[in-house]
Amino acid sequence: MMSRVSATIPTTAPATSPIARRQGRAIWRDPRLVVGVLIVAASVLLGARLLAHADDSVAVWAVRHDVARGSTIGPDDVVTRRIRFFDRADADRYLAAAAALPAGTVVTRDLGAGELLPRSALGGAAAQPFVEVPFSVPADAVPASVRPGTVVDVWVTPARSAAATPTDGSPERSVRVFDDVTVVSVPPSGTALGPTSTQQVVVAVPPAKEPALAAALARAASGTVVVVKQDGR
Repeated sequence: MMSRVSATIPTTAPATSPIARRQGRAIWRDPRLVVGVLIVAASVLLGARLLAHADDSVAVWAVRHDVARGSTIGPDDVVTRRIRFFDRADADRYLAAAAALPAGTVVTRDLGAGELLPRSALGGAAAQPFVEVPFSVPADAVPASVRPGTVVDVWVTPARSAAATPTDGSPERSVRVFDDVTVVSVPPSGTALGPTSTQQVVVAVPPAKEPALAAALARAASGTVVVVKQDGR
């Protein structure tokens, strides 16, 4: 007689095997991150360098207005300008604004308004001695192009009432009282009420021409002054 064997059926399913996970690459090993860090570091270093040299300029003197050769220049005639020079030798060519101008400094050539003050154009008080002589000139007897630094001739035309008639009956001719003198200043003519009929012109008379000064002033007082500027001077 055969016996019946009962099989025991498990009531729970067998546990499954865990899913294998691939270990990811460390984030610090990502080449994109490394490149990004390098770019940021380079930008920071470049910015710091630019900031360090942002004010790498030198303060030098520049003339405030036109200055004629032989004129004395002082603090009221200059203004500070900050210039960035690429070469130290270029910066040394100009007078630094860190120190005041020496008293009695004279310019040895004409300088234009806004021009940097070069050391080569400066001299001592005795370098270019001269006497400043003002002339009252009719507004239409001075060229519009005359300005400080212009070299001119000064003529005097006798007034008709004061002109002496020579023996030949011809009127007295105009006389050149100064030649090749430098204009020091041409003050603005006119007032708040309007322009005037005369213009003051101040010229620099060197010592060699001072003996003729008395006669020139006497003629100017009894005649009409005309300022003549030759082309290219």
